[in-house]
Amino acid sequence: MKQVKEGKRYAKMFLNIVGFDNAPAAINELNMVSSLMSRSREFRGLLVGPQFKAGERDKVIREVAAKTGLSDNTIKFIKHLSDLRVISALSDIIRMATNLYLEKKRRAKAVVMTSSEITKDYENRLKAALEKVIKRDIDIEVVKDSSLLGGILVKVGSTMYDSSIKGQLRLLKDELIKG
Repeated sequence: MKQVKEGKRYAKMFLNIVGFDNAPAAINELNMVSSLMSRSREFRGLLVGPQFKAGERDKVIREVAAKTGLSDNTIKFIKHLSDLRVISALSDIIRMATNLYLEKKRRAKAVVMTSSEITKDYENRLKAALEKVIKRDIDIEVVKDSSLLGGILVKVGSTMYDSSIKGQLRLLKDELIKG
């Protein structure tokens, strides 16, 4: 529970630092740093590890920023998280910052998992139906999941809509067990 509150606090801090209008680009920059941390154990260790001094971390962060084109605000934020030893929660902070931004913009992100590709027409109809239910503008991300037999799974925030074959079979099984 404490980690969630802390993550939300840092996410709010980040959005206040970069400004609401610059939030999407700044969140993309944080995603780039998070991706780099997950790919490079050395970089992650440098940011997280207590054996490195602040000056060493600052120097490496500046070098990475120069090569990736990070903004000054993002650099300051990364350094701040690293100094406080909470940089390991960066992916949670990014997720919370994204949610806070979307909440303020009255938007929501829907992750649609399907067993096969869906057409643009189907995606547009699904988007319209979700917007009607959620009462917000929806951004759809389609993910192909070969573990699904058919149908779709839609996740909007913490709500899951399951119309997959597996989900329908599970419901049928529950009904048969109830008798």
